[in-house]
Amino acid sequence: MNDLLQKIYWGNTVTAYLIAAGGIIVAWLILKVIKGMVIHFLKKRSQRTDNIFDDLLIKGIEKFVVPCIYLLVNYGIITQLTLQPKLARILEVAIMVITTYFVIRFINFAIHGAILLRMERKKEAPERIKQLSGILMVVKGIIWAFGLIALIDNLGYDITTIIAGFGIGGIAIALAAQNILGDLFSYFVIFFDKPFEVGDFILANEYLGVVEKIGIKTTHVRSLDGQQLVMPNSELVKTVINNYKRLERRRVVFNLRVGYHTPVEKVRQIPSMINEIISSQENASFDRAHFQSFGEFSLDYEIVYYVNSPDYVLRMNTHQEICFAILDRFEKEKIKFALPTQTIFSARIPDNDFVAAHQQ
Repeated sequence: MNDLLQKIYWGNTVTAYLIAAGGIIVAWLILKVIKGMVIHFLKKRSQRTDNIFDDLLIKGIEKFVVPCIYLLVNYGIITQLTLQPKLARILEVAIMVITTYFVIRFINFAIHGAILLRMERKKEAPERIKQLSGILMVVKGIIWAFGLIALIDNLGYDITTIIAGFGIGGIAIALAAQNILGDLFSYFVIFFDKPFEVGDFILANEYLGVVEKIGIKTTHVRSLDGQQLVMPNSELVKTVINNYKRLERRRVVFNLRVGYHTPVEKVRQIPSMINEIISSQENASFDRAHFQSFGEFSLDYEIVYYVNSPDYVLRMNTHQEICFAILDRFEKEKIKFALPTQTIFSARIPDNDFVAAHQQ
């Protein structure tokens, strides 16, 4: 038995291998107990506070930090054996790659979770939280790039040349894809400045529609006739955008024309009649009504009022009721609307005998 335990395979005795295997098993059991105690303690502490970031941190530790610790402990035990230089280098590279992977995943998880929790605390709309995925994808890509550069540096390679190459390549890529980068930066402007959000009804570049999606490069808008309009973000940032969803109320201006035969007393009463009609509407606020000018064939009035809602259908319904009420009131008061008129003058053409007599 002793002879078997003392036999050497790949530079280590069987006893050394058994000790290493036993050490790994014992270490795993100890770590599992410690993990259960620590995680239980942290969860218990987090329940006493209203800070939701504690729960996020515990989840990140449990998902990424603990597996990384298991890995490092196993590696530490394995390196106590006599390993061939090539195998030792392979294990060293593998442990650095896996550790870098877990670290980057943990950082991305923490950033992603913290930003989402922050937006939920601010009661952001679900569409806006969904829009955040584009920015998070870019941020995660940058973190992965820095992580890979750090990994290459730890592996012993000269990163100065690599970074210089990336710099030259980055300039070439930026020149070749400047339109794409412009749309990407415009996406950041739209996200942080919030000129519109998913679900808003906007007018941009003479196009009307509801915003369906805000992507990294383009924004999708559903027009009134059902077409999907795909607009570059860079163009949207440059143009004037009318966001009708953010209207608090709608201003309505319209004109009335009454005939010149209307008695002066009735002419003076018309503004107060309009005020009374508009004020009787539940969703309307009267602003003004003025005898504006003497038209070619009418006495012209300008009326202004507000519909206390951004809803366009409600605006049209309210204006329709006001028009009906004006018709009823003018009919009772015997006030006639003016119609375009045209006077035609005709002259009698003399006959031939009359012309001949005068010529003599």
